[in-house]
Amino acid sequence: MKVLNHAVSGPDGGSNSNKIVDILGLRTLFPLFMKTPRKSQRKGLSVREHEEHIISILAGILQHLTGQNRNRVVVKFEENDFEKVERICELHFKYLEKINSVDKAIVEEMRNSGEQLDEDEIYLRRLDGGLFTLQLIDYIILDVSVANAVVKEKIRNVIQLRRGSMETVREIVKEYAQNIGDENKEWKAKQNQYIDNLIEQF
Repeated sequence: MKVLNHAVSGPDGGSNSNKIVDILGLRTLFPLFMKTPRKSQRKGLSVREHEEHIISILAGILQHLTGQNRNRVVVKFEENDFEKVERICELHFKYLEKINSVDKAIVEEMRNSGEQLDEDEIYLRRLDGGLFTLQLIDYIILDVSVANAVVKEKIRNVIQLRRGSMETVREIVKEYAQNIGDENKEWKAKQNQYIDNLIEQF
């Protein structure tokens, strides 16, 4: 999973993303997305590592795919009575709760110490607490919602049922766009423009 994650990430992941779909790799990826295996006693990824990698792979694929291959990913979220919509929303709330806990701990620490942490340190702590995974989860929610109105309505219903907010999803993805690495300026600009368009349509 680590290798696959690397293979579909960033500006050079396009051909690998298409290859995964062409060789029917979605049949393997989505079962892993739906259920996190328990960690082996001797080896394997932790629950968090598994979720981070599978979410990153799905986000990477969506960033690169177009046309029929992209649609094959999006329609997966309609299958089996929208079970994958339920799953992505479950992960959204799981990681949002993690970040809310981190934020509370930071506020409490600053209150007790009387010192103000700088923005970079706060952001790094939030990343360590699972922020990047939350950003990718919400990127996936945004992307499949814009691509499929039926999926979007289901996502909206699930989030509202749990007293969440679609605006929260939008704001988290905005923060993600602002912090995309700039080692490849062309890729960064392309991604920022794409995300801006998603946010407008969302």
